[in-house]
Amino acid sequence: SVASMDVPLPNLRHLRGVIEIARAGSIARAADAVSLTQPALTQALARMEALAGLPLFERRPGGMTPTPAAELLVPRIASALGYIGARHATAAGVRALIAVADAGGYAGAAAATGLSEPSLHRAVGALALALRRPLVERRGRGIVLTDAGRRAARGFRLARAELAAGWSELAALKGHETGRISIGAMPLPRARLLPSAVIAFHRAYPDVEVRIHEGAHAELIEPLRDGDIDLLIGALRDPSPGRDVVQHALFADRPAVIARTGHPLAGTAPDAAMLARYPWTISAPGTPLRLLWERLFADAGVGVPRVPIECGSVIAIRQMLLESDFLTLLSPDQVAVELAAGLLTRVGETPVGLARTIGLTMRADWRPTRLQAAFVGVVEAGVRQAGVR
Repeated sequence: SVASMDVPLPNLRHLRGVIEIARAGSIARAADAVSLTQPALTQALARMEALAGLPLFERRPGGMTPTPAAELLVPRIASALGYIGARHATAAGVRALIAVADAGGYAGAAAATGLSEPSLHRAVGALALALRRPLVERRGRGIVLTDAGRRAARGFRLARAELAAGWSELAALKGHETGRISIGAMPLPRARLLPSAVIAFHRAYPDVEVRIHEGAHAELIEPLRDGDIDLLIGALRDPSPGRDVVQHALFADRPAVIARTGHPLAGTAPDAAMLARYPWTISAPGTPLRLLWERLFADAGVGVPRVPIECGSVIAIRQMLLESDFLTLLSPDQVAVELAAGLLTRVGETPVGLARTIGLTMRADWRPTRLQAAFVGVVEAGVRQAGVR
């Protein structure tokens, strides 16, 4: 996610060899630990250094001393191998299972990777033997991952993200601030906060690719857990989605009741009972905004009105409001252009306590690269400058 996924996944035994050389301080002792001959390990190290584009060890009479490049890369390799888990897994097996999981079958995986279906079958079969459990099973005419297969695929994707982070840190060490940052964006920050932060970040790091994945929380949380997305920005969940993620609050957003200019309720300061007489369009049950909307009526002792059109798309909601007497609950930031142009209007004020917390959601074990940490800093600075905390 942070660095280009085009970097090949190296031979896993070679990765273990680098860790053992750093631990043992010598090729001879490391070769024994990874069951390779000394010449084979020396060759493996040369390949890893060629891939890194930097020396990983200084050769000294007393042994091998890690360079600054190794100091960055070795913890990432150790973390990646920890996610992979199985000592007898191979890079080919890891690549094959990720491809099959991403494509939902062997035919799609073959098309995506350029590998033949039989070779993918063999790689996944060998991996299943190494892990001592079935990873895929037939379901009708297709295949699905077993629970063990899904767990393995998640571990492999996280391993890939760790190695990508390592390559990104090595690029920075060589003076090239390159790589990729993947952000999961929920509706509210897509209006102002995220675009401003991304442009500010791009000015500081023009060679870094920023990918924005739009979606609802439910669509983005699993790619975050897989390491395919680096962080989510949007409304935080209460309770937290789980111990494997952490939520970092940025500011409180107080949504408003929005309607078209000329709506019968415009300029009337309506109470909850009056609001309940009109049709509503709002996001799905369980979302922070929907929960606040339900509270708006519950706190006033008014029955929650029916939602004839459930919708989370601000673009679609905007058009529906313009063409009808529907009401919605949104952050004014999300329709700032329409409010300024006089197309839409705020209908009364929502209670002060009616707010949702906007922030960042990250994996609990995430160790951001310098670039990722810089992006988080830019987002926080943007919040401070906007004075919305």
